[in-house]
Amino acid sequence: MTDIITRLADLSPEKQRLLALKLKLKADAAAASDGDGERPSGFPASFAQRRMWLLDRLEPGSTAYSMPRVWRIPGVLDVAALERSVDALVRRHETLRTHLEERGDELVQVVAPPAPFRLEVTDLSALAPGEARAGLERLMHADASAPFRLEEGPLFRASLVRLAADEHALLWNLHHAVTDGWSNGILARELKTLYEAFSRGEPSPLAPLPLQYGDHALRERERLSGDALAGLVGFWRDALAGAPPRLEIAPDRPRPPVPTYRGDSVRAALGAGLPARVDALARAHDATPFMVYLAAFQLLLGRYARQDDVLVGTAVANRPSADVEGIVGFFVNTLVLRGDLSGDPTFAELL
Repeated sequence: MTDIITRLADLSPEKQRLLALKLKLKADAAAASDGDGERPSGFPASFAQRRMWLLDRLEPGSTAYSMPRVWRIPGVLDVAALERSVDALVRRHETLRTHLEERGDELVQVVAPPAPFRLEVTDLSALAPGEARAGLERLMHADASAPFRLEEGPLFRASLVRLAADEHALLWNLHHAVTDGWSNGILARELKTLYEAFSRGEPSPLAPLPLQYGDHALRERERLSGDALAGLVGFWRDALAGAPPRLEIAPDRPRPPVPTYRGDSVRAALGAGLPARVDALARAHDATPFMVYLAAFQLLLGRYARQDDVLVGTAVANRPSADVEGIVGFFVNTLVLRGDLSGDPTFAELL
């Protein structure tokens, strides 16, 4: 016992607090399940979820971080098999049953126990085709405009719209606090796999997951604490020291004091030979195609803004090990890439 107390005293304050939280969550789960050994219902929030919680507190009710999708499903649909497939996903991935809570000075992700998922169906098949499509648009807009409440949950919803006997649309929406682009790809693939199996009367072919997002959050907190965390924070403070606060590329269109989110996207097709030339340029300079495009983008922004210090954000998957590649959750992180255009470098030097 003395040895255990000594080892506890040697832990950093952050690890002592994390241990206390883990023990409390385990005790809460045991009390809720009468000690039958069920999996804990709560875990510390990940660093990504803590970022999202802060953004949500700054702008309550915002839908900026909702991630709605619509899947058009042509042909005859087995609605029961689809509902069973969504239910299986909700049972499989704890994040689809998770919400966030503040407990004292800790932010915790709370996992609700599995419960039957009912797929709400809106039938527009009696309407004329044009009216049915207009009805779908209204339902899509209403779903995308309905905010999630991180402290209540659920942070996932799905519903089905019947446009005709052989045409349906699945409305699918998650908050970014429990998913990301990689995760959405996992859900789409697994939903397809489950539906194909269930519609044939077969069992789920998906292998059990090695761990859940809550396990990742625990490992993350244990790994990124104390001196390790301080070293990383110090690195970024040095890397971003003296950075300009913003990039003014259109002085005739000043930034509004409050974001409006009225953005747009522009798609452009690259010339047939350009990717091959970019690949060759990257190999010649021991670089990657991403680095070539980034250098060109930073150079363009620097010319427009007349700045020689250009910072660009880029998303990274942030999945540090193979055992989290199949997990649904908010892993993605944003890194700041700083381009130094001072001294009028050549493109090769910038690259």
